[in-house]
Amino acid sequence: MEAHLFGRLTSAEAARRRLLAAVRPIARVESIGVAEAGGRVAARPVRAARSVPPFDRAGWDGYAVRSRDAREATARTPVGLRVVGEVFAERPFPGRVGAGEAVAIATGGAIPAGADAVEIFENVRREGGRVRLDRPVRRGARIALAGDDFPKGTGLVRRGELLGPAAVGAIAACGIDRVEVYARPIVAIVPNGNELRAPGARLRDGEIFESNNAALSAFVAASGGVPRPRAPVPDDPRRLERALREALRTSDLVLATGGSSVGERDHLPRIFPRLGELLFHGVAVRPGKPTLAARCRTTLLLGLPGHPTSCLMNMQWMVLPVLRKLARLPGPGWTERTVRLRGAAMAPTPGFATVVPLRVEGDNATPTFRGSSAVTSLRGATAFAMLPPGRTRAQAGARLRACVLDPPLGTPASG
Repeated sequence: MEAHLFGRLTSAEAARRRLLAAVRPIARVESIGVAEAGGRVAARPVRAARSVPPFDRAGWDGYAVRSRDAREATARTPVGLRVVGEVFAERPFPGRVGAGEAVAIATGGAIPAGADAVEIFENVRREGGRVRLDRPVRRGARIALAGDDFPKGTGLVRRGELLGPAAVGAIAACGIDRVEVYARPIVAIVPNGNELRAPGARLRDGEIFESNNAALSAFVAASGGVPRPRAPVPDDPRRLERALREALRTSDLVLATGGSSVGERDHLPRIFPRLGELLFHGVAVRPGKPTLAARCRTTLLLGLPGHPTSCLMNMQWMVLPVLRKLARLPGPGWTERTVRLRGAAMAPTPGFATVVPLRVEGDNATPTFRGSSAVTSLRGATAFAMLPPGRTRAQAGARLRACVLDPPLGTPASG
């Protein structure tokens, strides 16, 4: 069994920096229904097609009145008004409110002509076909004027803005039914290894079920991308290179898992330079040392370790910011905060940064790492810490900086 050794290892920070410098954010644009636009990034500015509300409307259930009719109303000398009709949100009053008249009106109903205020039901007394007011009503009371929310032509969304519920609601409120957004990045996932079989297949001795496809697909989908998992490719350099070339033609990012180290059957270090410009091979980080990357024109190609935890940890600290920049999403995908270490001490590695998955509860953080081949190492982890190279152990009770993952990646497991 032969091996080709790593060259000079790249620091974790330098590796992430090179990847981010090589990323080209998605330029493709698609038109989608406004109800589907939440969480997408606007590719064009959106201006209000009409004023909202489009007419003067009631802000409360009550009676539409003329404020001057109630100008002299007091508890001792109430003013009586004749109820001449009613208004629901979908049906305006056909006439005009005259002197000494009132119209019952529901919230959202169009203010009848002649009325300039609304008095709520609780403040009047109904006596048959009349109502009695025992206080004045201010002109404009409880009325939302046409364009009070925003007038026609108002800028509702900026290009590059992440569309949240309020923005989507404003777009829909003025009648716009479609929005132009940036496409989600397509991420191909290419696992390789003779021993890998898809879940559901029958295993023979020495074979295992391939899990990185499913795990990375879930990670990509939660990070704003569209996963395109492929069947495991055997340890055949020609077949593997062909699969990677096919993936590069139809994807914005390609993730290859396994075959990234220095063993005889680790073919990625020899294939990547044929496909593009090699950015690095080998990162001074644990877990995750056997990681490599290449820039293939406008597409990034990453080779990740086959061990599930090493693979997923690299996705968190290194690939997540890349995915978000590719998808034009703001921020790296986490928030840094200081936490207190609980449980066993954490030992850094001389010459290597050490990534530690953490379960953060309040201000406390508990390491969850069980081994680079144990996928359960990340079960319940909502954050990670990057310990710098060194020899000093982080003892229980120590304060350290943790990167708390944004939801849904940072959502703790139930149970």
